[in-house]
Amino acid sequence: MQTLSKAEALLTELAATLARGKTRRSTEQVAEEIRSITHDYWVRRVLTWELTGTTPATHQLTFTVDDDARLALETEVFGKRVLVTDQDDWPIADVVAAYRSQSDAEFSFRQLKDPHVVSFSPMHHWTEHNIRVHTFTCVLALQIAHLMRRQAEQAGLHLSVRELLDQLEKVQETVMIFSSTGGRPKARRMLTTTTPTQDQLAEIFNLAQWAPKKS
Repeated sequence: MQTLSKAEALLTELAATLARGKTRRSTEQVAEEIRSITHDYWVRRVLTWELTGTTPATHQLTFTVDDDARLALETEVFGKRVLVTDQDDWPIADVVAAYRSQSDAEFSFRQLKDPHVVSFSPMHHWTEHNIRVHTFTCVLALQIAHLMRRQAEQAGLHLSVRELLDQLEKVQETVMIFSSTGGRPKARRMLTTTTPTQDQLAEIFNLAQWAPKKS
């Protein structure tokens, strides 16, 4: 129960402040803050508190969590999720799969805000047409990245989209220039040292066709 843990942390901090006599608030003001912290229905079902003292110097806060009430609440509510659908003829498995795919779609849109994956920003466009093209390009790039991740998954390489792109980014080409006693310097192109994971990705996506040719 994250909400309960947060409420306990806030109440503990408030109790410590009151114990030091560092507040000038009235009893009603302190009580109102406590009610605000414990306003959640689930918190009020398992947590009780008591505020004693009538002046800022004498205020003391104590609170307890009823373990039996918490266990009953966890058994009754937590760990369960109710799915509502108007697709009455769908099998249960299809309803669950559709719900999970929605979660995947939401995660993909969050990735569109990640500058390390495919980000909408910065957008150096101002006309509606260019903004539409920019958006289409970003979504298309993300779709391609997910297809690449699935292809790597099918080959036995389990990486997130971000990890996949990070590994591919490290497969780089370097150019070595050799001076010559006469004529133009000679240039040799070669790949930097790669890891086994990067080698496997290179094989999956056939990067050899783009690699520098050995002289």
